[in-house]
Amino acid sequence: MIHTSKNSIQTAYLEKLPDLLRRLRGGLIVSCQAEADEPLYGTEHMVAMAIAAVGGGAAGIRANTPKDVAAIRLAVSLPIIGIYKQDILGYAVRITPTITAAYQLAQAGADIIAIDATFRPNPDGLELSERIRMIHEQTNCPVMADISTYDEGLAAELAGADLVATTLSGYTEGTATQDSPDFDLLKGLALNLKVPVVGEGRICNPDQAAQALSVGAFAVVVGSAITRPQWITAQFVKRMRQP
Repeated sequence: MIHTSKNSIQTAYLEKLPDLLRRLRGGLIVSCQAEADEPLYGTEHMVAMAIAAVGGGAAGIRANTPKDVAAIRLAVSLPIIGIYKQDILGYAVRITPTITAAYQLAQAGADIIAIDATFRPNPDGLELSERIRMIHEQTNCPVMADISTYDEGLAAELAGADLVATTLSGYTEGTATQDSPDFDLLKGLALNLKVPVVGEGRICNPDQAAQALSVGAFAVVVGSAITRPQWITAQFVKRMRQP
């Protein structure tokens, strides 16, 4: 683990935060990730996606697994939000579910660690505030809390999250009926939280990305609509088959 004095533990990640926020403010963060059953699964493809995102003017990258983070870190200089999706038997939580996963992301070169901050049971059994504190201490990285509801967003800020993202709205049992960007959640959090609120989740076109900014998003994450050709193709086919 990273060893620092108590004072440096308390300030190291905070010293990074202003520059990271300056670089991300008002920008597009491209989520470069693919599942194992997808045609573009593989680190080399995600690196190419990240390089393409840089060429298009992206402000940051969101990447999954230490392997992909490390490779993308070598290829681009943008801030990287690292996640580590892991399937753990008996738990619905997948996004960076343990302190070890967070540490591995930091060692790979992630600038910000994103974690599942929903109210669902977490494999490490820690309270959210304790999990965030330990990630700060062991990685010296800011933490982005991926949430699905307004109450989870408020709790994440109270627990010490440096950013809050609407990533999981529509992807938890209680929000599964949400099939479009959750602008109401985004607006409510942006109005009531002091930490930056990142708009993420089913943002499918430039107009929706701009709308997310207009209702208060600090920055916007877009994934499938940029980096999943099979999903993009399916949207064209679906629309062309409509009367």
